[in-house]
Amino acid sequence: MVASVPVQGALDVERLYRAHGHHVLRRARALLGSEEESRDVLQEVFLSLVQSPGQFEHRSSPATWLYSATTHRCLNRIRDRKNRARLLGSGAPPADVGAPRAEQTVQAARLLAELPDELAQAAIYHYIDESTHEEIATIMGCSRRHVGDLLARVKRWAEALEAPEAPGAPEAPLKRPV
Repeated sequence: MVASVPVQGALDVERLYRAHGHHVLRRARALLGSEEESRDVLQEVFLSLVQSPGQFEHRSSPATWLYSATTHRCLNRIRDRKNRARLLGSGAPPADVGAPRAEQTVQAARLLAELPDELAQAAIYHYIDESTHEEIATIMGCSRRHVGDLLARVKRWAEALEAPEAPGAPEAPLKRPV
């Protein structure tokens, strides 16, 4: 995202929207792959600031907060997709996912839907955004060492999901590797 927009006291949401709206939309598109859902996320992120400006606590720049809020909302939508597909009995990829990337997209969405929020965020920042451990630590408000630990857990989780299940193997260890 671009340099942060200085905000004195109250948030100027309209100014933030003009300065960062296209970044929020691009971020949502990259994570969701759906134009319609991406536009919904854009509206949700800025509407939440209008309705509850106190959620931005000025601990980071507005750009960093918007980036994190967008990622979080997209993760929620990915999880919602998984739950809808499970309830409807469909394992098919969303209709708007292109055929060449469909399998990888479905695998990534499956992993992100299974991961706890903190692990999913670290995975997105590292593997999709190609952020460094230091950049991720800044965005997530934690140490670089913690980021390394999170990414190691993500890797173990992904390996557990990819491993063929042994007959009669319990499902629980695949759900929450440590």
